[in-house]
Amino acid sequence: MKHFRHLIKPYLIWSVVIIVIPLILTFLYAFTTPGNEVLTLSFTLENFTRFAEATYLHVILKSFQLGIAATLICLVLGYPLAYIISKQSESIQSFLILLVTIPMWINMLLRTYAWMNLLSDNGIINNLLSMLGINPLTMMYTDFSVMIGLVCNFMPFMIIPIHTSLAKMDRSFIEAANDLGADPVQTFWKVIWPLSLPGVLNGVMMVFLLALSSFVIPKLLGGGQYMLIGNLIESQFISVGDWNFGSAISLILAMLILIFLRLMRRLDYLDRQDD
Repeated sequence: MKHFRHLIKPYLIWSVVIIVIPLILTFLYAFTTPGNEVLTLSFTLENFTRFAEATYLHVILKSFQLGIAATLICLVLGYPLAYIISKQSESIQSFLILLVTIPMWINMLLRTYAWMNLLSDNGIINNLLSMLGINPLTMMYTDFSVMIGLVCNFMPFMIIPIHTSLAKMDRSFIEAANDLGADPVQTFWKVIWPLSLPGVLNGVMMVFLLALSSFVIPKLLGGGQYMLIGNLIESQFISVGDWNFGSAISLILAMLILIFLRLMRRLDYLDRQDD
């Protein structure tokens, strides 16, 4: 046992360096005023009260709107695909899941640039439309382009958890439902959906949290005119240089994420109680 403790120490030290210390600095910056020396820190809540301004409230509202919309689209499109994959043989399932995960091997920035080439006014899609005699469409720097980027980048995070729940499902429940005269719709809503709900909740949590905090996709596909909460934090740290306000926004986002996680876990607990 002592030997294993020695093996754990490097990981504990590394965790402290990359997780604990940055969190302490974030808290310190969030509750202090800019330009103070370490020994003469002036604590304040002004960084948090600034977020109550209408401009910043609009940012978080827009972030939640896009995050919820992207999550719903991923769920509606991802669940049927996960269900179809789970119905195949194990070898084919492994191959199809591999196809789903292959895009994740490529850096998100490169994937986003690829969508810029596809959706731009002189991009591949509009060139194909021109060849068919259809007027080009304006797709870049719109809600549509941002939503396409969010959905396509985060879709695997919805498909994989749902597929895991469906693949581990006890098929005898489905057979019992069929023997009792349940039609396919009743079997799905009474048996398959409840059993796959843990995977659905995990997928919803991952996609929503990733979409809510994303800043690369809205910045590139939104043309800089989309200021979501991730972009706001980035601008405060990099462009504006107001690390105190940026840290306060980061803590607010962290609290919102924790509240959302708590709600999802509560829903999962209530569903298990019902079962």
